[in-house]
Amino acid sequence: MTRKVGIIGLGHVGAAIAHSLTAQGAVDEFVFIDIDDNKVNAEALDFEDAMANLEFNANYVVNDWSALADADVVISSVGKISLQETITTDDRFVELQYNKLQIADISKKLVASGFKGILVVITNPVDVITTMYQHYTGFPKERVIGTGTLLDTARMHRAVGKALGVHPKSVSGYNVGEHGDSQFTAWSTVTVKDKPITSYELPLSELNDEVRIGGYTVYHGKKFTSYGIASAASRLTKAILTDSHEELPVSNFRPEYGVYVSYPVIVGREGVIDHVSLDLSSDEQTKLDTSAGFIRERYEEVISELTKTENIG
Repeated sequence: MTRKVGIIGLGHVGAAIAHSLTAQGAVDEFVFIDIDDNKVNAEALDFEDAMANLEFNANYVVNDWSALADADVVISSVGKISLQETITTDDRFVELQYNKLQIADISKKLVASGFKGILVVITNPVDVITTMYQHYTGFPKERVIGTGTLLDTARMHRAVGKALGVHPKSVSGYNVGEHGDSQFTAWSTVTVKDKPITSYELPLSELNDEVRIGGYTVYHGKKFTSYGIASAASRLTKAILTDSHEELPVSNFRPEYGVYVSYPVIVGREGVIDHVSLDLSSDEQTKLDTSAGFIRERYEEVISELTKTENIG
């Protein structure tokens, strides 16, 4: 059976995802969609030039929405990270002014294509945008998933692992909430060498801050992020394609909040197939409630604004 993945937005992140999945032999056919014809065709040609030297083969289709009809996964990596240069403080929400205008149109084309697979969202601010995608497409909530804090969790594993001299994969536990400034490390879930993180003498508050600003640190050094988020998106995509039933902290619809919030769920071929219940401390639960409330507030603001614009139009 052909494993088919669509990628909407072939910027730094979209191209890095395509390379990651191609190099791992995880996908047989890609559909590249981008508003810049020259860029997207150049990316496809570059991948075709690499075929003779790659271990695995993949085929590439460019700017054909109808080709998404039988895709297993479509990844939204639309964005305009250069907008960060227009503000003096770091804020993932700066991209919302551009990205919010793309979602309704993309959703309409995605629905018209006949796509019935799983929609994976990277586009920032990812929790708000994922909620918008589900709103505009009407897809079942379990079939729309944002990468959320899967990347923040990896950053936490890296920071803790480095502090304790172990590989990031030797660290377990999660970052939850918004993929943004209100996300936090749920230290009650974190263990290393089968011991709770609190049994080690570590500056947990400093580590939490290091994780929270990790994306900005990378951005200021190279003016974009790519490999970390591409690896997270690739892992999520493979969990879907292989029906792995893997526990991942991704942005999923939380009925108690009415929006998408990052929290561990079980992921497989049908998307979110089961939910996980963390035993959070009262302080962590309060932080999660606050983070979710912030996401909901921003989502309601942008939907209200767009609805007024649509009505005027």
